[in-house]
Amino acid sequence: MSETYKPKSQKRARRHGFRKRNSTAAGKNVLKARRRNGRAKLTTV
Repeated sequence: MSETYKPKSQKRARRHGFRKRNSTAAGKNVLKARRRNGRAKLTTV
């Protein structure tokens, strides 16, 4: 049996990155909420 999680930076960036977040209304709300919270990092990548 193989592991179920095989991390890839490119895929992660495409799914959870800043540009992806910023491209949808819901994602913009996420960024806004994280800014309001005072997060050091807005997105994972």
